[in-house]
Amino acid sequence: MRRIVVYLTHKMRRSVYIHQQKNWPQLTWDKEALAYKAGQLRYLQGKLLGKMEGLGFKLREEALLETLTQDVLRSSEIEGEFLNMQMVRSSVARHLGMNVPGLSRSDQYTDGVVEMMLDATQNYAKPLSKERLFSWHAALFPTGQSGMHKITVGNWRDDAMGPMQVVSGPMGKEKVHFEAPAARLVNKEMRLFLKWFNAKDNTDPLLRSGLAHLWFVTVHPFDDGNGRMARALADLLLARADETNQRFYSMSAQILTKRNAYYAVLERTQKGNERGKLATRSQPPGLDVSEWLAWYLDCLEGALKATGKTLENVLAKANFWDKHATTPLNERQRKMLNKLQDGFEGKLSSSKWAKMCKCSHDTALRDLQDLLDKKMLQRDAAGGRSTSYELLYS
Repeated sequence: MRRIVVYLTHKMRRSVYIHQQKNWPQLTWDKEALAYKAGQLRYLQGKLLGKMEGLGFKLREEALLETLTQDVLRSSEIEGEFLNMQMVRSSVARHLGMNVPGLSRSDQYTDGVVEMMLDATQNYAKPLSKERLFSWHAALFPTGQSGMHKITVGNWRDDAMGPMQVVSGPMGKEKVHFEAPAARLVNKEMRLFLKWFNAKDNTDPLLRSGLAHLWFVTVHPFDDGNGRMARALADLLLARADETNQRFYSMSAQILTKRNAYYAVLERTQKGNERGKLATRSQPPGLDVSEWLAWYLDCLEGALKATGKTLENVLAKANFWDKHATTPLNERQRKMLNKLQDGFEGKLSSSKWAKMCKCSHDTALRDLQDLLDKKMLQRDAAGGRSTSYELLYS
């Protein structure tokens, strides 16, 4: 698994990276080809937003909750961190003031990740400042630690332990994929980034989102959390492009499906030249980022098309409750039906029902049989050692 490490000493031969080029950060790209692709995607965005507007407030709210929950979960999974889905959903709903029954209690870490994402997407029109980035970083690491390691929180990295590198492989056989600018340059680099980020220019807004993502992870200004923050910044600019805080597609969910390609194209862009070969000292990398932007736009297209699945889930849930609007249910049944619709992890058994509802096994069996009789649940056709249950939508 790819990870960030800081070495006590640095004896490896330094590669030449894109940020070491004379004209950095004056990035270039194939404007004609990418403008055409971006235009097609803006058309898809418009169709999606129009479709969502026709759903009505309640269904749009449910779609928003589903999308933001997936965005938070998948952005963390890209980095190898797995959050509790129910906690994330609960935190998103609570922060947005949504009235959702049966919410779980979320922890401090989950709330911090959610707060960062929501500040990016709900407050997309606000200027970006280093103080805002520092608050995001502090929210991501409320204990001041990343795993077992103490890190600098709410400030730029200092490289006190050596250069910041992205590496993979076992100890002693590490492969260096990228080395970020020296810590003494970070403040200057981020001033340039923030000035560009807050300025208005003629660059297509979708391309600006991809550029911001690449630029931020190349500077790598923090000890940890750079990938998640880069994706939040990209989402912020996508929200600006849409001119709405209503998020109905998740770039992080799509990136997760192509995680290996994601890291590979980032490495080639940060460490490559115009012909796509790895750079050498005699032939340094160029500043052309066309490959990265083309990949990013393809990923955005996939995210927009995947929204159809989210919409199907939202409509299925709405139809389910419309169909059973007058069906009498007790509090335990309503709670568990909502959990099943929100993405229940694993299979639902009578023992899980009893444990989650804090009731006896006999009570759990009566609840389940009642839902079977009311055609709200069905026994899992796959069978197995113990009986499990699933929603009956039709």
